[in-house]
Amino acid sequence: MDPSSHFIYSSCREMLLEHLFIGEVMSAMWKQSLRRVEMLKSQVDNGGYDVVLAEGPITRYIQLKSAFVGARAASVKINRALADKSSGCVIWMFFDPGTLVLEHFLWFGSPPDRPFPSLDDFKIAKHVKANAQGVKSERPNIVVIPKRRFERLETIDGVIEKLFGTPVVSDQAVELTIESQEPASIESLRL
Repeated sequence: MDPSSHFIYSSCREMLLEHLFIGEVMSAMWKQSLRRVEMLKSQVDNGGYDVVLAEGPITRYIQLKSAFVGARAASVKINRALADKSSGCVIWMFFDPGTLVLEHFLWFGSPPDRPFPSLDDFKIAKHVKANAQGVKSERPNIVVIPKRRFERLETIDGVIEKLFGTPVVSDQAVELTIESQEPASIESLRL
């Protein structure tokens, strides 16, 4: 693969990685019998999140970031609006640049149903390009979170545990057998 594809087609790659991530999360949750997961996609990038995942009473607003394994990225920029969302979090995906396989993840957030960590101690981001006077102005709604503030997660199951806590009991049918008053009959009750 031509390495320049990663920056020439970065928007396409970003969308592909988002779909791969969602697919892996939903597949892993399916295997854990968590089959009522909902996924919503933000159409406008001003709320600080890319996708919303919900399972039962827990709803997570997720900002996705990505970098290939070995990239020298030392930080990511996030929108302060994410802190206003219920249980917001940032998931930084690291992928193999040749295969796009998701290798590991970095996590920044709080447990389910807890507020987003304070952003007060983080640097305010600056515009990449300078104005006519050569000054790179601040972007007051964007903060820079250094890599060292993230927690490394090796597997998608680790990500799911961070997102939803201890695995939730699914809505699988439970079959109970109840003996009736008459010794010869047995009734099955399906809950």
